[in-house]
This record gives sequence, C-alpha cells and structure tokens, in this order.
Amino acid sequence: MSAKELRQKSTGELQKELLDLRREQFNLRMALASGQNAKPDQFGKVRRSIARVKTIMAEQRRTAAEKGE
Repeated sequence: MSAKELRQKSTGELQKELLDLRREQFNLRMALASGQNAKPDQFGKVRRSIARVKTIMAEQRRTAAEKGE
C-alpha cells in the first residue's frame, strides 16, 4: 500500500494495518524457522510497509499535537 493511500486512513485503520503487517512478519519468520519455503523478498517488503505505517502514524500525531497547541 502506498503512503498516499495510507495517509487517507484513520488512526484506527492504521493500527489495524500495523497489526496485520506484524502478524505477517511473524508468520514469515516462523515459516523460515520451520524450514518451509518462505519468500525471502517478502521480508523486506513487510519491514518497509511497517516502517511506512509507523511514519504516517507519527505524522498524524505530530499534526494533531500542533493543532492542539
């Protein structure tokens, strides 16, 4: 999901997206540890998606704090 699409989501939706991505990351690690044929390219994609969501959540918090002052 692109940053532009993520910016249109609410904080609750972003938290759900973050939870889903962390679950996916966990499942990829478990698949790798159990010897299943994990997709190595997915590790980086999921990690970057998590960072993207966390960055946008921080931007929203910062914007809300500035409006509150």
